Amino acid sequence: MMIEIDGAHSGIRFSACHFIPGHEKCSKLHGHSYIVRARLEGDVADSGMVMDFVDIKKALKVIAEEMDHKTLLPGNSDNVKVTVTEKEAEVLTCGKRYVFPREDVLVLDVRTTTAEEMSRLMLKKLRSSVKFPKNVKELWVGLDEERGQTAWYSEML
Repeated sequence: MMIEIDGAHSGIRFSACHFIPGHEKCSKLHGHSYIVRARLEGDVADSGMVMDFVDIKKALKVIAEEMDHKTLLPGNSDNVKVTVTEKEAEVLTCGKRYVFPREDVLVLDVRTTTAEEMSRLMLKKLRSSVKFPKNVKELWVGLDEERGQTAWYSEML
């Protein structure tokens, strides 16, 4: 059995800006209104559910809120150098230099801030913050950059 949480209808969304170094169009600083989705596959437990939707939705909302209205920066990139001080974040990439107020950025544990990398990061955060019952076999997290454009990452539990 599969259950799904659709962030578009559950209010699990965030707006943020990012860039993808080396990409012809997306190397420029730009933004998206992201929607977060999740799917779980597992056996129906004695409760009649695979898992309570509430626990997953709460955790996903926390993840989305952390990213909301931030400039998302890759913390593990070979192409992007990020230097963060108490007051600002300096970013050097592809001959460009950006300086942002510290409170406006979120440095992520990713190589690049693509939807693919961020969906993987979100799944890891979800796994560490939610206790999944043994009947749940597989977890997916999807991230929409826009309608019709979703990157999914999954792991067996």
